[in-house]
Amino acid sequence: MRRLTPHVLVVCGWIALGLGVVGIVVPVLPTVPFVLLAAACFLRGSERWHTWLVSHPVYGPHIAGYLAGRGLRARTRVVALVTLWASVLFSVVILVPWLAVDVLLVLVAAGVSVYLVRLPTRRPGDGAPGTGESARGHDP
Repeated sequence: MRRLTPHVLVVCGWIALGLGVVGIVVPVLPTVPFVLLAAACFLRGSERWHTWLVSHPVYGPHIAGYLAGRGLRARTRVVALVTLWASVLFSVVILVPWLAVDVLLVLVAAGVSVYLVRLPTRRPGDGAPGTGESARGHDP
């Protein structure tokens, strides 16, 4: 089982990164949370892929900003919260017929919401040095 875990984490990391890339062009799909999830999966699954991702010219600055405690941009936070609650409410109202699971979904969403709201808000000029992030104004 221990041999399988890193491979599973790498696969999960690539799935999360793929969703993050799709989030660049799909406005309701948040990019940064998926990229952070990919980084976490790669950290435990493959040092090679983790190093590649955190040094990537597009995704690396967002990971570095989060890890340095600079938080999320306001737009990223809003998109993440709207997407979270839209999917949870859709699941509660349409997909999940069990009250206990509905309550659990709402509690988890509330916890994630509190976490997101408490993160510091990164302003456009708070980009990582040398990344040009503030000049681009790009928030994948």
